[in-house]
Amino acid sequence: MEEQFLSYNGEVLIFHLSKTKLVEGAADKTTNLCVRRMVFNRDTKLFVQKSSGVFNMRASHLKVEIICCSCTTDSRTGIILPCILMKKKKRNNVVKYLLLLLHSSNQFEQSFHFKLDYEMKEDIRLFTGPSVLWRHASKLFYVCSDTCTVLSAPVQLSSVVWTGEIEDEGTVVLGIRTACMPENEDEDEFSTSDRAIWGREFFGYAVETQKLLTGTCFMPHAYSRVVSSVYVCKNEILKKQLRISLVAITHKNQLIWFQDGLPKGVCELPYEKPCSVKTAVTSSNGLLFIVSFASGNICVVQRRDSLQVASKWQKVKSVLVDDFIGSGSEQLLLLFKDDSNTDVLSTFKITDLGEVNYASDINYKHDVPTVEGLQENGLLTVQALETRLQAGCTSVRELQQHLRLKKRVILESCRALIDLVEERTHILPTAKKEGLVSLWDDVENPPHSLSKETSLASKIPEHFIEKLWLRVVGDSLVVGVKLTESFYLSLSDVSLSLVMDQDFSLISPIIKCRNKIIKLNKAFSALSVSSCQIEPPPKKMKLDLHSKNDLKKEFPKRCSRVRLDGAKTVIAVTNLSPLLAFRRVCCIVLLHAKKQNRQNDSLQESKKITVLCGKILLNLEDISNEKYSVKMLRDNNYFTGSLEDIVAVLAVSVRFSFQIMSSDCTLTPVNSWLLGEMECIPFKECHDNIFCHKAGNVYGTVFNWTLKNPFEGVLTVFCRNLTVLFQCLHSLTRFLPPRCDVKLLRSGSKGVLTEQLALALEKEILTLRSSFFSKESTAENSLTWGNEPGKKISDSPVASLLDSEEGVQQFRKKLQNEREECMLSMNQTMNGALYQKIALKIAEAQLSSDMIVWRLIKS
Repeated sequence: MEEQFLSYNGEVLIFHLSKTKLVEGAADKTTNLCVRRMVFNRDTKLFVQKSSGVFNMRASHLKVEIICCSCTTDSRTGIILPCILMKKKKRNNVVKYLLLLLHSSNQFEQSFHFKLDYEMKEDIRLFTGPSVLWRHASKLFYVCSDTCTVLSAPVQLSSVVWTGEIEDEGTVVLGIRTACMPENEDEDEFSTSDRAIWGREFFGYAVETQKLLTGTCFMPHAYSRVVSSVYVCKNEILKKQLRISLVAITHKNQLIWFQDGLPKGVCELPYEKPCSVKTAVTSSNGLLFIVSFASGNICVVQRRDSLQVASKWQKVKSVLVDDFIGSGSEQLLLLFKDDSNTDVLSTFKITDLGEVNYASDINYKHDVPTVEGLQENGLLTVQALETRLQAGCTSVRELQQHLRLKKRVILESCRALIDLVEERTHILPTAKKEGLVSLWDDVENPPHSLSKETSLASKIPEHFIEKLWLRVVGDSLVVGVKLTESFYLSLSDVSLSLVMDQDFSLISPIIKCRNKIIKLNKAFSALSVSSCQIEPPPKKMKLDLHSKNDLKKEFPKRCSRVRLDGAKTVIAVTNLSPLLAFRRVCCIVLLHAKKQNRQNDSLQESKKITVLCGKILLNLEDISNEKYSVKMLRDNNYFTGSLEDIVAVLAVSVRFSFQIMSSDCTLTPVNSWLLGEMECIPFKECHDNIFCHKAGNVYGTVFNWTLKNPFEGVLTVFCRNLTVLFQCLHSLTRFLPPRCDVKLLRSGSKGVLTEQLALALEKEILTLRSSFFSKESTAENSLTWGNEPGKKISDSPVASLLDSEEGVQQFRKKLQNEREECMLSMNQTMNGALYQKIALKIAEAQLSSDMIVWRLIKS
């Protein structure tokens, strides 16, 4: 009987039917479905049998056939298994079909069976489930393992060219049918005219959802008259659109490559009547298209710059694609027709059209290594692995040594920073002592940048801090520095850093602070914004190599920032629990900022400074006694507390602002919700912010409700976490009018951002202008204008100069000098340091403008 071949996990499965007697001497025989698992032996270069299995069909008087076999997904486990469709033809023209699954133990499982009053002959496909699909009388039928019932799809079709999985659609059938003209006018005019001309069209049908897909995402309808089979290579959803890459074979003996519904390449096939196409992904030649023909011929088409026939064979019984040699990529297995040999695997060829090439008619005896050779190769392999292992261990030790050295350098840098701000002399260890190579000569005098930093710090007023305070809120430590009005107004980009004063040899003394922006206006109403919400994606900036005193760059994410238009209190927030492990910690508070100096042209030049604000002492006993805890007391209809307590609560909270708009009702219910449902009480120090006194998880939440008009307002919520926020919003929705729109404001109001953008653009223009003028003045000093020194040309009229030969020469020389001056003015140059300084200033100004624009777009 005819055998069926299937590749599965690098194995070749051979299915065939055999008949055996039920009892010895009896006339009746039973039909068995047999399977042999064959694997390729790379030593002997032959296929050998790995295992076998048998399934008893119990059909002695019926005609049993193998219809088809394929690898499909078992929906119960998600495992891909070999699947075989069998047919039993009974009397009265009743045909019974069985679908079997083959497991790794060679046990057959009957998935389901069904009966028909006709034989399936057209477009029979097996797909996920397992399920069976076929075409009969221009209708589409299918049976799924879940229902075991024959179902009919509500479509008419003339052929099925492909069945497979499409992203977000499940199993899809690509078919061809008579063109249906749309009743509405929403469809593409070109697609409609295309179908009207050719009279046929492609269409997709999703089996699970019973949804029709437009065929133009696969191919234009014009190809519906010639395409006989399709293989979808890739499908994905990009920007909510289905993108498909496929190959199709036609009755015109062509293979066509389509991408996103458009033809991208065509190849003439060497034989007539192509019937199917499949793909193989090889290591040497990439993606290959294997085309089978009705005559038993095979050709392989390769896609490089164009589609080309790479190879072809004749008298091929079957072609399989899998990793038969275990190399990690796919190969082709060609089984040739050989009437002289009953074993079908006796004449074969394995190839990837590259380095892999095994054939049954090649003698490989001289390629088989001896036992001694194999042992020698194994010994060399072990030695190579030992060498690689030793090299890896050496690399690990060098890396550990490098990390220890880096830690020592960082700790030494921290000690130098502390000594610098406390105006103590710091003696740096020599590079040779640390095992490093010095990048400058070791000198006794400190570098110029260090002395410059010290001289700059000496210009800072002696009493520039009004107050240094700290609070403990939950697991957070809040440190605040209140600056004097005059000193604060001369600063920009202000930030704080906390550094432990103890000498720890194993840990870094720098304390990591969470980024927070705290704004305090003069009316004592506080707003807190997380910096992670107002920063656009980072842009690359050229480093200022001349600013060796840029201490702020040493801690880019360790400090808290304040806005320029804020009050004069700078806040830093850090985790408290790591500090409590030391029982007693002394921390140095450092202020980083840019100090602005007025220049002659009324522009401000910033110099980076780092100054010591003071020290704070933490110990477990004071924290246990709640010495630094926030104290909120109720005084009649208000909550009273120091301004530091209010700022500390806001600093550790997460801020969210919501724009609430109602088209037909006023927003008075919001006030009722805050004062009633949420039991909020305003702060005595700042009435705009109200404190939630309701028991439960929402206790301690701070609200700020601002009405722009009776129908629009902004609600700002300061909460501990997102859970509290969702609880508040859920409660609020019950009080809001039915037609009410609530929108999250990510970066503040548009009015404020627009004003900030105008100021930033103005600063950018001033920076560009000042940079241009500095370039002009530098160029004037570096260029020589006019004539050569010591030679003067009289300003006599041109007519008098042209009266004599000497005058003409003088005029010509003057004209030549003016031309050279003009060329010099158009080709001005500057040194690298000046250019770097100008470029950095312009980049900083543009970065500030870009950040505000980004926030404006997000709002």
